[in-house]
Amino acid sequence: MSAAHPLAPEQRAVASRDLGWLLLALLLVAAPHALRMPWWLTLLVLTLYAWRAQVAVARAILPSRWLVLAIAALAIGAVYLEYRTLFGRTSGIVLLVLFSGLKLMELRTHRDAAVAAFLCYFLVMTNLLYTQSIPTTLLMGTALLAVTATLVGLSAPQRPMRANLRTAGLLLAHAAPAALVLFLLFPRVQGPLWGLPQDAYAAMTGLSDNMSPGNISQLAQSDAIAFRAEFEGEPPSPRERYWRGPVLWDFDGRTWRMGPGWIAPFEPPQGVGRYEYVVTLEAHNRAWLFALESAASLPPRARYTNDGMVVSATPIRTRMRYALASLAEPQQDTRASGSSIRRALDLPPGANPRARALAQQWRQGAQDETQVLMRAIAFFRDSRLGYTLEPPLLGRESVDEFLFDAREGFCEHFSSAFVFLMRAAGVPARVVTGYQGGEVNSVDRIITVRQSDAHAWAEVHLGGRGWVRVDPTAAAVPGRVDLGLSRAARQGDPVPLLMRPQLEWLRGMRSNWEALAHRWNVWVLGYGVERQRDLMTSLGMRDVDWRKLTAAMASILGVFTLVLLAWSLRRLARPDPVQRAWQAFCRKLGGSGMARAPAEGPRDFSERAARQLPAAAAAIHAIAALYIGARYGRDAARERVAELERRVRELRVA
Repeated sequence: MSAAHPLAPEQRAVASRDLGWLLLALLLVAAPHALRMPWWLTLLVLTLYAWRAQVAVARAILPSRWLVLAIAALAIGAVYLEYRTLFGRTSGIVLLVLFSGLKLMELRTHRDAAVAAFLCYFLVMTNLLYTQSIPTTLLMGTALLAVTATLVGLSAPQRPMRANLRTAGLLLAHAAPAALVLFLLFPRVQGPLWGLPQDAYAAMTGLSDNMSPGNISQLAQSDAIAFRAEFEGEPPSPRERYWRGPVLWDFDGRTWRMGPGWIAPFEPPQGVGRYEYVVTLEAHNRAWLFALESAASLPPRARYTNDGMVVSATPIRTRMRYALASLAEPQQDTRASGSSIRRALDLPPGANPRARALAQQWRQGAQDETQVLMRAIAFFRDSRLGYTLEPPLLGRESVDEFLFDAREGFCEHFSSAFVFLMRAAGVPARVVTGYQGGEVNSVDRIITVRQSDAHAWAEVHLGGRGWVRVDPTAAAVPGRVDLGLSRAARQGDPVPLLMRPQLEWLRGMRSNWEALAHRWNVWVLGYGVERQRDLMTSLGMRDVDWRKLTAAMASILGVFTLVLLAWSLRRLARPDPVQRAWQAFCRKLGGSGMARAPAEGPRDFSERAARQLPAAAAAIHAIAALYIGARYGRDAARERVAELERRVRELRVA
């Protein structure tokens, strides 16, 4: 009967300890995705993880392959019904998380565990497609350590897990310099990654190119950051913080839209109150850039429209940083084309008859457009219109219903009604959307503007003065500009948690965290083409292109590789003290004709040597015992190693 062949390492069964560490790594990388997956899929994946853990603990039999395939087919079909595709970013990543659970259900050998571990590495990267924030980076770093320790444990099943973690940390530490070189020198490309699926930017939020009743009030309930502004010197007062965004011209009775815009030559205005600042804009998948009114300079490659918008050539799909200057009191351009004036007077026929009649009353007896404007402002100031984040639903005659029936709304209701009244009174007007206000961080003095600061106001064109900003919300509810959204909203409105006045201590903690996150965004996530070029220039490399960057990167990585290789060879050439003493012992016995066979273990060799050299038998046995205890046992104390070295030196053989 022939002896059984030992199993290859990759065919051995996976120990419960290694399976546990693999499950931990998978849970770490799947946890952020659970917030984005459908609840039923999260429950299914957790059930698969728990099922595999129960099989390992109870030493039960894994389910049949046909059952696993049936679960896979049903889950894939459900994913398709949920997303209507299997190839988008979200649906593809969801399938990978599902496959991680299915792979566990057929995991038997080290080879299967290694495949699951490499899938875990890939899932680490997928989390970074959604966010590269500090918490996500730390969590993925922990997952990276756990899965690397799992792979080390698969290669050394009997080794303590603490030693495996130390080895995994050492491997990642060796990789850190190479990763840093790749981060700094890998040629950057402008724009998003090639081949991103169509749904890659679906979850981005921000202002839209149209405004209907309720749009901005829904956005104002979000605490997400829209952008940050870092000023040179003192920042502007809250009343000056109007951040200009989309300008809306066309009205169909319910919805305001941008319509076609025209790029105009930019002529920096003259005036007083100049502010210079840098904006760090979050991705919002639109082309417009936000600037403090009124822009006195443009960022590189930005353009200017005839209605005062600053726009980019491409949609903003990654965090962007740009420098601007603005004037608080510019000299207005009184010029306006006839087509712009006609467009700013256009109204749908027959819409909102009560508001039209009110506007006609203002017009009758008014000496000029300025007097009409003052009557409109007085109407909004004295009408006691309510300001709320939960406005009632409005019908087709939205302006009439807001002004005379509901009598409460959000900023889009105020601006829409005001511009309608101005046009009905013969005064050219348009709606401007953007953000108003922003919170000054007490730590770094940077203004943080959130989606909850979204706002809409009006602009009217007056003869001899040009376009003039009018905020009807501020006229009706002055606290909106002076005190902010949280204090202007009525009691009981769903104000974002951290904007509530009673949570001042929590906002202080958030200020510290956001100051740190801003530095992370600027110096790590904001490292792009321009910063890479600046770094190369500071190192003496001017006019670098991708060829020079690639050559520099390859040279530095080559040096790192040679250093690591030399370090490894040095460790191989210089054995540890225990092995060095044993080799000296073997050389001494070999000089007396007692050479050790290549396959002969220390116990067998010492027994044979003691029989051949009875005069030195006691010393030989003592040296062998010390070596075996230090090399294969737990008796590797410094004193025992020193005793081994002393006995080898004192050994005398004929």
